[in-house]
Amino acid sequence: MPFPLTRALRQAALASAMLGAAPALLAASLDDALNESQRLSEQAQASQARIDTLDDATRRMLDEYRSALQQSEALKAYNEQMRQLVAAQRKELEGFERQLAGIESTQEAVTPLMARMVEVLGQFIEADLPFLPQERADRLLTLQELLPRADVSLAEKYRRILEAYQIESDYGRTLEAWRGELQEGDELRSVEFLRLGRTMLYYQTLDGHQSGWFSPQTRTWEPLDASARRTIARAIAIARQQQAPVMLELPVKTLAQESAQ
Repeated sequence: MPFPLTRALRQAALASAMLGAAPALLAASLDDALNESQRLSEQAQASQARIDTLDDATRRMLDEYRSALQQSEALKAYNEQMRQLVAAQRKELEGFERQLAGIESTQEAVTPLMARMVEVLGQFIEADLPFLPQERADRLLTLQELLPRADVSLAEKYRRILEAYQIESDYGRTLEAWRGELQEGDELRSVEFLRLGRTMLYYQTLDGHQSGWFSPQTRTWEPLDASARRTIARAIAIARQQQAPVMLELPVKTLAQESAQ
């Protein structure tokens, strides 16, 4: 027959049983705490990784935003420059249009003047002493062909006309000799020509036996005395720079002398 336990003994037995189970309970609680700590650590690391990722994305977005702002400012400055450039070009274009209108008006006035200048030049050459006839005729023809050309500017045409006038003007201050053909009736002879400015024009045959001069009044070649041959020969040599310049007395006839004859 079992011996009945008293209340005190039962409590003592229960306490002893609990003390025996304490290490097992403590070990189970520690494991649970460690596992929870590990889980929380992993969650914290994952959260930090997400934060880092978001932080990197935020920095990239901030950099992109700043870059976009810089590009926007640069585009604004470029657009302002383009606006000013377009405005300046528009003003320049308006100025060109005014100049073009002025040039067209000037061209309308200058073109007839240039045509008249070429016409007068031709008349002058025709009335002048007949020296360098082919060269001067070619120059005149070039000007006549130049005037109606649309691919040549008005300024270039005017420059060429003034150049021709300058050449003709220079003839009046030079001494020149050249070999050419002299037409006398049906006869054509090779002679030496001598031009004294645009005052006198002489010739001398290649053998030096005959000399003559051009009469502006009769528009014909007239012979000179034999006494003039040596002087003309020396003048031709000076003009060709074959002899040093010296004082010469060339035969000269005025219109009054011709009329008296």
